[in-house]
Amino acid sequence: MICAVYKSLRKKESYLFVEKRDEFSRVPEALMTMFGEPQLVMMLPIDKRDHLAFADINKVKAELIEKGFYLQLPPPVVNLLEQHKRDIGFSPE
Repeated sequence: MICAVYKSLRKKESYLFVEKRDEFSRVPEALMTMFGEPQLVMMLPIDKRDHLAFADINKVKAELIEKGFYLQLPPPVVNLLEQHKRDIGFSPE
């Protein structure tokens, strides 16, 4: 299986994997509106890979078959200051 990977110009670090190049018919219209104009990044032979850098390869394959697409979003931003305050037990009074 070769899938096409597109990046969003509207949503930083968001990628859309689809079954075939320029085939967005199974992607919900609301998602395409949020994603914006997709820009092709690469064609990926997903069946020849055993892992991906930022996504679970088995989940990507399963969603491509089941839904026709996989949306990869960036990890949530961690507020390091708040995390440090919690780690040291700081609580404002």
